[in-house]
Amino acid sequence: MQDDAAMPLTERQRNEVEYHRQHAREHEDMVQKPFSFDVLDRPERRWWNAYWQMYAYLTRIDLAGKQVLVVGCGFGEDALRIARLGARVHAFDLSPDSLAIARRLAAREGLDIDFAEMPAERLAYADDSFDCVVARDILHHVDIPAAMREIRRVAKPGALFVVNEIYSHSVTDVIRRSRLVEGFLYPRMQRLIYGPGKPYITADERKMSERDIALVRAILPTLELSRHFNFLVTRVLPESKPLVMADRVLLAMLKPLANLIAGRRLFAGQIVK
Repeated sequence: MQDDAAMPLTERQRNEVEYHRQHAREHEDMVQKPFSFDVLDRPERRWWNAYWQMYAYLTRIDLAGKQVLVVGCGFGEDALRIARLGARVHAFDLSPDSLAIARRLAAREGLDIDFAEMPAERLAYADDSFDCVVARDILHHVDIPAAMREIRRVAKPGALFVVNEIYSHSVTDVIRRSRLVEGFLYPRMQRLIYGPGKPYITADERKMSERDIALVRAILPTLELSRHFNFLVTRVLPESKPLVMADRVLLAMLKPLANLIAGRRLFAGQIVK
């Protein structure tokens, strides 16, 4: 267990907490709605969707009775679904407001999940605690070197690490941050891509780059799963089923360039300590 787990939050972490306080208020009605476990039912049928493909992988693994850590669990959707697979789930988040919703959902669904409030960079778990660690759409919010040190510490030798993250190679990110795109095209495309509502993007988050992926891969010398998603979708096109399917096919056809042009990475491997 880390002795400095109670250290003050950084400015970035405080900003994240404040953002998710309002975000949780806007989603309080989640606890009144039915929770969907449909991704556990034949998840392989959505080959074009990174989230469903993550569960296609997780459902092929025997997680029953295994100690699983969900990194940055938010409202607890992954924690609940993985618990339904029979795992003994521990899930943490920086936001107490998000965790309040996650706990209510788990209690309503009758799932015993250990939720805790802490930053990814300072985990309060003991060394060598987990058989599997799942990080979905969270690493691009954190200090990756610090978070990876902690994840490696709390994982058992050979633990499975599953990562599903938004991504942008530094070359394509230069284009994204150019004056033409940043100042002219993106504001006009934002409504098309995200719809009329406010996009779920915090002020300090940054898509993972190839350098960030390399930091994660440093403890995963061999990958058991590696897939790329989202070439044009979520960049210049909205997420509709026909567009996502076509985008996935196009990305497969351009496979030699996938690491350069993809907008999402899904990969998994065993942690080496």
